[in-house]
Amino acid sequence: MSKFQRVQQWSSLARTWWLYDAQWQNPFQSAKKITRVLQGLHKPIYSPTMDVGDHVVVINSQDVALLGREWQMRVYFHHTGYPKTHYKGGARWIPAWELHSRDPTLVLWKACYNNLYGDIHRKGFMARLHVYPNSEVPDEILCNVSGQIRPVKPVPKKLEEYSPEERQTFPQLWDFPESYTQR
Repeated sequence: MSKFQRVQQWSSLARTWWLYDAQWQNPFQSAKKITRVLQGLHKPIYSPTMDVGDHVVVINSQDVALLGREWQMRVYFHHTGYPKTHYKGGARWIPAWELHSRDPTLVLWKACYNNLYGDIHRKGFMARLHVYPNSEVPDEILCNVSGQIRPVKPVPKKLEEYSPEERQTFPQLWDFPESYTQR
């Protein structure tokens, strides 16, 4: 085997680290993209019997966006482990907004976990998922990242991020009269 073939084989079997920015992204659509990389479906050597998936580092999970009233309507099941007769025991249904306020990484983590339903390697895949609530990632993990997963939807710029020249050249829909005053 030549040196070039050895390097090709090593690069196809090596686990690479990917970065995903979850800011203003739907966690369930994001989970579909993330779990493909965790399973290794993006690699040409994918086989259901082999574990060839990669690591994924997710940042800004505190800024995920759900559609409409989904923060109030989506609920997550949790069992405390205590019987119902015990104080605060039994099964609980927690709304997404409450779960997100407790731990901003859980909504995205659970979306990825549920997307891997029925896979016998699910625990191994989830061990390679690293979710952080903001963009502060330890240097030991960040130095391994070599690629980026494209977001599901493009993130729009804030008004403050536009330069004054861009704001002036933006087409105006109507002109206010000079006697108009803002409050």
